[in-house]
Amino acid sequence: MISMIVCAKRRADLTRDQFVDHWLNRHAPLVLSVSEFARHLKRYVLHPYDKQSEGHSLVLGGSSEYDGVGELWFENHAAMVAAFNEPRYLEIIRPDEDRFLDRDACLTFVTRPLIQKELE
Repeated sequence: MISMIVCAKRRADLTRDQFVDHWLNRHAPLVLSVSEFARHLKRYVLHPYDKQSEGHSLVLGGSSEYDGVGELWFENHAAMVAAFNEPRYLEIIRPDEDRFLDRDACLTFVTRPLIQKELE
C-alpha cells in the first residue's frame, strides 16, 4: 500500500473558508463520483486546516502555510499512475483542482505508510 500526501495550498484569490468549502463540498464528491479514478483509490481522507487550532503554537509550532492535507491511498505505484492517467481524471477532476488549488505552492509526496500501533 502507498499513500500520496498533498499539503494543499489555496489559490490567492480564495479565502480559507472558500477553499475548504470547495474542497469538501464540491471537489471530494466529484473525485468519488468519477468511477474511472475512484476505482483505484483504497482510501481518501481530507484534513482541512482547523481554525480552532490557531493560537496553540506551543503544541503545534505556529500556524500552517498550508490549508489542509489530503491522503490518497493506492494499492501500489502502478495503481496511482493509472489513476492519474485516466482520461476522465484529466477531463473532469484535474480542471476542478485548478479552481481552488495553487498547484505550484502545494507539497506532494508519496509514502509507504507504516502503522506501529492503532489506538482506539
